Amino acid sequence: MQIVVFSAKPYDRQFLDAANAAGGSPHVLTYLEARLSLETAALADGAQAVCAFVNDQADAAVLANLAGRGVRILALRSAGFNNVDLVAAQRLGITVARVPAYSPESVAEHTVAMMLSLNRHIHRAYARVREGNFALDGLLGFDMHGRTAGIIGTGRIGLAVARILRGFGCRLLAHDPYPAEEGAALGLEYVDVPTLLARSDIVTLHCPLTPATHHMIDAAAIAQMRRGAMLINTSRGAIVDTRAVIAGLKSGAIGLLGLDVYEEEADLFFEDLSGQMLQDDIFARLLTFPNVLVTAHQAFFTTEALTAIAETTIGNITAFAETGQALHAVSTEKLA
Repeated sequence: MQIVVFSAKPYDRQFLDAANAAGGSPHVLTYLEARLSLETAALADGAQAVCAFVNDQADAAVLANLAGRGVRILALRSAGFNNVDLVAAQRLGITVARVPAYSPESVAEHTVAMMLSLNRHIHRAYARVREGNFALDGLLGFDMHGRTAGIIGTGRIGLAVARILRGFGCRLLAHDPYPAEEGAALGLEYVDVPTLLARSDIVTLHCPLTPATHHMIDAAAIAQMRRGAMLINTSRGAIVDTRAVIAGLKSGAIGLLGLDVYEEEADLFFEDLSGQMLQDDIFARLLTFPNVLVTAHQAFFTTEALTAIAETTIGNITAFAETGQALHAVSTEKLA
């Protein structure tokens, strides 16, 4: 099939080309740095498949444009699909496929790395030492052992985080509408969200973005948290109300904050903006806090994860080309 890959970076080309070559009957891939939008949809003219990433726009207007150009499958190289109008896709006859799992350990390990960096102030210590400042004032941390960690969302990634934190000797609370069978073996205590927030020294988010989870961590939720607790989000940016979090940081309600995602990241992440002034005042305000650590949506960024993403993406398209059905079609699989 003719495939147009939007938001393509050099690493996308490397891993997708490898997966395509290993597939036996390679597709023809065209790589574009541009993000998918109504303005760029015309670049998919003549293609039967479009491959998109998390910040690409696939609303009803974009999908109608693609359908009119002969696109029959939208292959997401991500697990999330909140940027796609699934109702419109079904109406237009476009199959939407995703990558439901791609090394949950990649995100879990990054999550815990953020916890450790914030707790022991490694990001601040690194900068100090490079400037010749070897003082320890302001770098006091705490033992992870014996602390309570609350995990919201116990899918594959949440459970991987639980396994790591169990190794540190943390007490583990969890919340998920569908508790995991493995939870008991890991020592997870399932509780409601208010209880989890009130009892946790560390709160880490691993749930999909849905209408129910949008701004789950808002001013009311922050008021329920243990004062000075750590909050980590490596799932979806809009689960956190950024303005409320900034207010929580200013008041001391939130003691430490780690974000790998941001609700308005589309105009920031995955690009080199080092020579420009940041136009997002809210994001710029976040960066002024010494107890905040932000990474640019890199939790997934490991060799193992990128290999799995590329192989699953190509597998979805190959299966669709051969049978008319993708391996992991969002509209037909059980999403609970």
